[in-house]
Amino acid sequence: MNRRRLRPLYLVGIALNAIAFSYAVTNGTWLYAGAFALVAGYLVVRLRMVSTDG
Repeated sequence: MNRRRLRPLYLVGIALNAIAFSYAVTNGTWLYAGAFALVAGYLVVRLRMVSTDG
């Protein structure tokens, strides 16, 4: 996949993880919330790597 196609996928992934994170926090499942935060952080780093290369 080229960089133009990856950018929207990373943004959708970050948005879905943010929604899942908020649900996990409201339910009090902190382990899941931490996992979603780590995945969202990884996706943000990858998005920045893709954005700065192009």
